Amino acid sequence: MRTRTLAALAGAAAMALLMTFSVGAAAKAVPANTSLPSISGSARDGSVLTAAHGSWTNSPKSFAYQWQRCGEGGANCQPISGATSQKYTVTTADVGNRLRVQVTATNSSGDGQATSRPTDIVKAVGQAPKNTAPPTITGTTKEGGVLTLNRGTWTGAQPISFTDQWQRCDATAGTCADIAGQTGATYTLTSADVSSAIRAVVTAKNAKGATVADTANTDLIAPAASGGGKAIAVSQVSLPNRLVVNEVAFSPNPIRSHDPFTARFHVVDTRGFSIQGALVYALGLPYNYAYASPEVTTDSSGWANMQIRPKTALPLHSGGALVIFVRARKPGDNLLAGVSTRRLVQARVSAP
Repeated sequence: MRTRTLAALAGAAAMALLMTFSVGAAAKAVPANTSLPSISGSARDGSVLTAAHGSWTNSPKSFAYQWQRCGEGGANCQPISGATSQKYTVTTADVGNRLRVQVTATNSSGDGQATSRPTDIVKAVGQAPKNTAPPTITGTTKEGGVLTLNRGTWTGAQPISFTDQWQRCDATAGTCADIAGQTGATYTLTSADVSSAIRAVVTAKNAKGATVADTANTDLIAPAASGGGKAIAVSQVSLPNRLVVNEVAFSPNPIRSHDPFTARFHVVDTRGFSIQGALVYALGLPYNYAYASPEVTTDSSGWANMQIRPKTALPLHSGGALVIFVRARKPGDNLLAGVSTRRLVQARVSAP
């Protein structure tokens, strides 16, 4: 009997020792994740995301959170500075990326970690930029003048970034091309701009997209000096601008016979542009001194060349002059109206 009692006591002691060891071993195990953490909320700029820590073994006593920003494919994740709460407010910096949260579970034995799956790609709130007041250009439209761009008014999701591009436009075809390197808020007009129009193109961009708005074309860029630069078509001249015969040349000069001589007349408008396609008419005065010449069209440099034939009634003596009535007009205009101009000039006459 005594032997059986001692054996029972020994068995009970062994069982108690085994149970004590098992409890101690369980107490030393760190938390292990059995169900991944998850994220609730909308992956949109400004929204609030909430982390659920998931399921763990070994009775965690606390949970810590670290939000991470990942590439659009969900890789290359980096911790977001200061984002260590269970809730996270999505920022504009997250737009176009994915987010995930890393959870650390802690008990008396140590820490265990698990990471949620990434969110969808974070979307921007609001709309692509919208132009509500068009961009404009101010300044002097003359060679050497400075033009200034005002971008106008825009709405849309912030932040909005802008890029500017100045363009040179063909005055007749309406086609425009970028001016290389001219992307600033101002543009100084050069000789290459004379007889062209200028405009600026503004591109506004945010996370939702990009929108382009153009300024209206400026007036044609006038030359620094009257008659400079490429000629423009007479069709581009309208009131209040007028035609002007600004230069006259004769060959020979002076006139020494009744043989025909060459008369050259240069036509500009009141802005200073040389004019191509104007009709120029010349008539000697008094009428019996020279034959009338047919109208001649100004060439691509603004000059009209014609032959004038004196009559025998023109006196040839030193100090004399042939008075010439010159008219420049726009085809289709009334002879005495529209943008036409008239002028009296003199060709010197000398004895043979």
